[in-house]
Amino acid sequence: MGTIYAIANQKGGVGKTTTAVNLSACIAEAGFPTLLVDIDAQANATVALGLPKNSEPSVYDVLRGDIDAAAAVLPTAIDGLSILPAQPDLAAATVELARESGSDGRLRDALEPLRERFAFIVLDCPPSLGPLTINALVAADRVIVPVQAEYFALEGLAGLLDTLGLIQRRLNPRLTVAGMLLTMHDTRTRLSHDVEREVREHFPDLVFDTVVPRNVRISEAPSYGIPVIHHDPHSNGATAYFDLAKELVARG
Repeated sequence: MGTIYAIANQKGGVGKTTTAVNLSACIAEAGFPTLLVDIDAQANATVALGLPKNSEPSVYDVLRGDIDAAAAVLPTAIDGLSILPAQPDLAAATVELARESGSDGRLRDALEPLRERFAFIVLDCPPSLGPLTINALVAADRVIVPVQAEYFALEGLAGLLDTLGLIQRRLNPRLTVAGMLLTMHDTRTRLSHDVEREVREHFPDLVFDTVVPRNVRISEAPSYGIPVIHHDPHSNGATAYFDLAKELVARG
């Protein structure tokens, strides 16, 4: 039975998509069948794996009930990694899901049959706590929260954890926080070290040992439609995501 991870934080620009793409690729490289589900209408995770933004069928078709999730899964250039792509039309689902009672479990129900096929399912969430992210959190077993190593790192984290607790109590009792991941860490600056210390002090049991550095290779990789482990496997960014995958698997 596969495990579903949501990569979530209502703040934008903290490395959610980068983490979803590269973590999924590293897990697949380790030999675990992996599915990346792009539920952000920007479709950045889809493009980062070399697929066009207008890929069809898409997760929007699945959420509308027009097609089974299994029929919408597409292969990628990476062995063992598949994707359920997004497209800009997914933005309409934010309105449509909000209007329909009981729609919070639609993604969960769609993905449930795929648990037998994939050891890991990774959900790339949009930068909000709207209906799409709520669907992801209801579907997920665990949540990974990317936290940018910059001044406002702790802003909104308490609110996010409150939301996760509410969803756990009311909609998804199995939901747990797998960990917080420090991203865009610049070892040359005092600020990054101060933020890391503060996050670890506030959440001592929740922060991953792995820290993702600010690395130009990570930023370049999406323009080639490949993860950083294929763009430059010896870069600090690739090493960090391999380490994260190992840590995640070790945590179980």
